[in-house]
Amino acid sequence: MAHIDLQNDLPGIRGPMAFSPATAKPLNELAEALLRDDDNTLTRGERELIGTYVSSLNDCFFCQNIHGALAGHYLQADIAFIDAVKKDYASTPISDRLKALLAIAAAVQKGGKSVSEEAIAHALSLGATDKEIHDTVLIAAAFGMYNRYVDGLATWAPQDRQFYVDRAPRRAEEGYIDYDLYNNAVS
Repeated sequence: MAHIDLQNDLPGIRGPMAFSPATAKPLNELAEALLRDDDNTLTRGERELIGTYVSSLNDCFFCQNIHGALAGHYLQADIAFIDAVKKDYASTPISDRLKALLAIAAAVQKGGKSVSEEAIAHALSLGATDKEIHDTVLIAAAFGMYNRYVDGLATWAPQDRQFYVDRAPRRAEEGYIDYDLYNNAVS
């Protein structure tokens, strides 16, 4: 049960967003820009994976599962692969560039000042662009906020991880701005 009466029974971030549409709009616009904008050399799957990884580090069940399902959808990967990335990305078959970006994201999760010049130089040496580093830092910072929003209000989340996988294609198609938060349907 949520810490406050959200006046709805929507899961995860959807509950507080429906409760406060005025703040939901800019939060969804930020997610849309960070995770779906096509003017980016990071794929949607890579950006969702960064959000998933940070959510995992923050132990936010809802966010790591919904964004993990979206990453899996975009990357055509299963839950086991996403779990492997969350557990030990260095041992997974992703690019060295993405591994370097995940290391930066992990540093941001600890605190912005934890990001070192060496980590940035390493990512650049592996082909990461300034824009990719910028977006990685901002995605990691934003997910810190989103995760704390979800868990700080003690929202509920479906425990069946297949729930998230089943909904990923629809979320991928609709995006974040067109998200119908106000229909009171769990989707």
